[in-house]
Amino acid sequence: MSEQNLSKEERILSAVKRVLTEVIKDTATQPGVKHPLSDNTINGLRDCLILITQREQELAEEAGRSMDNRPRFKDEPRPQGDVVVPLHTIGKARDKE
Repeated sequence: MSEQNLSKEERILSAVKRVLTEVIKDTATQPGVKHPLSDNTINGLRDCLILITQREQELAEEAGRSMDNRPRFKDEPRPQGDVVVPLHTIGKARDKE
């Protein structure tokens, strides 16, 4: 979605979300190394991102926009609908081996 089609609140939410995720990426540590941010700060970041996402969904719903946008290749065909896989067929190939 183009930034021009978004409301001011949506642009603010997007910018804050982008900055928070960049902070999270920039402070990421290797496994086993103590994280520089406290547990309370990490939980606060999670809570903020959840609230931002919920508000983005509310605003998109009010505007009649879908939140299921996914990146696609230009030549990739658009899905024609949902594909239903019967549960009883899952694992059959594994069972035959």
